[in-house]
Amino acid sequence: MSEYQVFGHTNPDTDTIASAIATSYLLNNLYKWDTQAVALGTPNEETTFALNYFKVQAPNVIKEAETEKVVLVDHNEAAQSVTNLSDVTVASIYDHHKFNFSNSDPLYIVAKPWGSVATILYFEFKNNNVEIPSEIAGLMASAIISDTLLLKSPTTTDVDKIALEELAKVAGLENYKEYGLELLKAGTNLENKTEEELLNGDAKTFTMSGRTIRIGQVNTVDIDSVLSRKDKLLAAMDKQMQKNGFDDFLFVITDILNSNSKAIFQGEDLAFVEEAFSIKADNHIIDLPGVVSRKKQVVPPLEESFK
Repeated sequence: MSEYQVFGHTNPDTDTIASAIATSYLLNNLYKWDTQAVALGTPNEETTFALNYFKVQAPNVIKEAETEKVVLVDHNEAAQSVTNLSDVTVASIYDHHKFNFSNSDPLYIVAKPWGSVATILYFEFKNNNVEIPSEIAGLMASAIISDTLLLKSPTTTDVDKIALEELAKVAGLENYKEYGLELLKAGTNLENKTEEELLNGDAKTFTMSGRTIRIGQVNTVDIDSVLSRKDKLLAAMDKQMQKNGFDDFLFVITDILNSNSKAIFQGEDLAFVEEAFSIKADNHIIDLPGVVSRKKQVVPPLEESFK
């Protein structure tokens, strides 16, 4: 077994999986660490599309860290990590989220307010003169496309565009925009998913002023088709809230073609949610025009409202 395991958050997305693989390769070659990329969940359809396209094997799935030392990517909060995080040593973190992490020992942290961890890693490779294999470059390009919705998300920065264009060249992607649309659409096939799978496919748990809020998100090209399952989704949300002790559940449905969202809300704190987005809910449904980013457009206004 390797000395370090490298992993991202639970319910992994493309940036999480790609960044774990890229970080492991970087650390092994730059510092001669003995690391292995693993995942805290099975890759979703979008990520699987990228892994298959670039012929990369999916990382093994774990629930608990199996090494004494670990490296975190794309997250830094214990609620989004392995269940035994407090029992292991976090040696390094690569992340682009706000920090809610405390540690008794010094560690190496690379954190930038950029659209994707893969963008951060691109410059880590470049600044340290480590060559990126074409297949890893392809996964990193896929991660930037995914997290920035093909550079359309408000989380997108100028450096994301630079990194994506350079990684696309290394990966041999002649038209990354065409590939990007195929990648994003691969993650929008929702017909065969259960309500539980929809809710948990890309969901994170947040604590705001003592309240525990579960925020899930799904990308689609047809919001109405997801809303047609509202009653079943609400029932599944109720079940998860009772099982896991969530006070509220917000499920964001994002139209990747038109850059808009609607959300289904279940919980006791509707007034705070309505205040956050300056809109009244209509039978559990909240209209979120122009909203596509959970990190930048959903979580911050909720945190401010819950204060």
